Amino acid sequence: MFGYHGRYLRVDLTTEDVVEVALPADVLQNFIGGVGLGTWLLLNEGQPLSDPLASEAPLIFAFSPLVGSPLTTSAKFAVMAKSPLTQRINDSLSSSSFAIAGKKTGYDAFVIVGAASNPTCLVIEPTGCRFVAADECWGQSSERAADLLREQLGKQFRVASIGVAGENLVRFATVSHEGRHAARGGLGAVMGSKRLKAVAVAGDRTVEYAHPHKLVDYSRELSRKSFGPATAKYRELGTATNLLTFNRLGTLPTRNFQASTFEHAEDLSPEAMLTTHSRTRASCAACTIGCEHLYSDPESPDAAVRIEYENLFALGPLCGVSDPDAVLQASRLCDELGLDTISAGATIAFAMECAERGLIDADHLRFGDAQALHQTLRSIATRQGLGELLSHGTRSASREIGQGSEDFAPHVKGLEIPGYEPRALQTMALGFAVTARGADHNRSGAYQVDFSESVDRLHASPAMIPPAIETENEASLFDSLILCKFLRGVFDDKFMAMAEMLRLTAGWDVSPDELHRTAERIVTAKKVYNIWQGWSPDEDMLPKRFLTEQLPDGTGFGATIDESQLRQLVCEYNRARGWSDEGWIPNNQLKVLQIPIPQDYPSLEGSSSATS
Repeated sequence: MFGYHGRYLRVDLTTEDVVEVALPADVLQNFIGGVGLGTWLLLNEGQPLSDPLASEAPLIFAFSPLVGSPLTTSAKFAVMAKSPLTQRINDSLSSSSFAIAGKKTGYDAFVIVGAASNPTCLVIEPTGCRFVAADECWGQSSERAADLLREQLGKQFRVASIGVAGENLVRFATVSHEGRHAARGGLGAVMGSKRLKAVAVAGDRTVEYAHPHKLVDYSRELSRKSFGPATAKYRELGTATNLLTFNRLGTLPTRNFQASTFEHAEDLSPEAMLTTHSRTRASCAACTIGCEHLYSDPESPDAAVRIEYENLFALGPLCGVSDPDAVLQASRLCDELGLDTISAGATIAFAMECAERGLIDADHLRFGDAQALHQTLRSIATRQGLGELLSHGTRSASREIGQGSEDFAPHVKGLEIPGYEPRALQTMALGFAVTARGADHNRSGAYQVDFSESVDRLHASPAMIPPAIETENEASLFDSLILCKFLRGVFDDKFMAMAEMLRLTAGWDVSPDELHRTAERIVTAKKVYNIWQGWSPDEDMLPKRFLTEQLPDGTGFGATIDESQLRQLVCEYNRARGWSDEGWIPNNQLKVLQIPIPQDYPSLEGSSSATS
């Protein structure tokens, strides 16, 4: 077997039982690794309608055949579980040397179940597992905890850990390592529920590649291309440069999606920040792109804050905050506490609007108030005062607040909407509605269609469906290989390139058409998991704000999403996938795609399915 170890490690924290489980070759070919393999494991290891914070709920770390290879951006891994925020499938990806060290333990994935009786660090090596007490790390930031554990275990270990938000079971807590975060969906809370402060990995086991010399040659050429014009913007200013572009296009969510432009956007731009803050450029492990941009924080001169578009938007315009220092400090707070910046900013912005409408008793909480932003971040992480309500996310908070607040709670399936105004990006609106993880730009990629000339982004049409499916399929393969999506512009034919990588690493002679089928399998398998966990068709819709309120500004002035038209597009999307109009998946399609049917999965043999 090339590129794989052919096994995963199953650890029960309750009993401290450790078992090695073989991974059949056909499973690896059908699901590849990363998100694909993690989805297969969830279908095999999970329970129907389970509580994501129950001790028996599985938490999965999954690698891929590319991890450890010389291919640029391949040092990535997936963390997967049922989300405590959405109650649906959740996969978060991250880059760091943890991926390389994790695979060197001799496994393609870790499946962690059970719960320790006390704060614990799970140590995984090729020689076995250890359970190390982490009492002195409990209450520490993820970075400090990792430092303490490496002092104890040895500098060769790489550590993924949680902060106080994860310990306190905040539903959008992160899993962090080396300043990077598997952020969305609350996987840090899943670790916290298991009293698992950290996972430490080290090893010396390597895999063989099918064509090692050709792989080195291919990797050199890919690295050369990755340093070209297709990735130049990421090196020069990073994704934060999107802020001014989105503001100009009227797609920058502002004050809880009440507007699509922010009057102080220029103050928060990386160009402006560079006039007052020092900046350091860096790269993820095994990456030649170099998109990381670390800015000095005036409150902590020795600290550096990573700025990307999503944390800049969520803690700035979305909350009406225009002071760049305040946004930097808020981002640093999220890193220290272990909070997903998108969900944290969106939840606070929602609370700000509720407070201004008089729906909650929080006179201090107003758009633009940086001190209130920082105070609320701390209260969420500790679940004190208003933070207890907000720690569950916008969907849960709006259900408790009521009074019509559900209409403007910015989420789909419970996952807060990222920095793309859906009324001005209506292919993206469709992507938000149908994607298994919820409102997410990284699992759909439909914004690429809106920013092209192939559709009218302000008016939904059936022409949006094929490219929306194509970008979703493409994303599923990038997330299963796993490769950074910033490489997209480097390839002339993405599926052909991915087929070649699998040939050189795993030795598979797969065609681009076969990879399209693999992508379809992975997307469908994630939907199967959601159906198994109680999904219903009414989840595939956006909040009423986007369906009833016209944009008051920007190039999309007056735009809104026609609800009946969006429902029709969702129906046609389902048909194009081979599902029923409502989105149910016939069992015969699961057999054709070789997707495991989990126990107690609802029988859909009688459901209608239109062909594409």
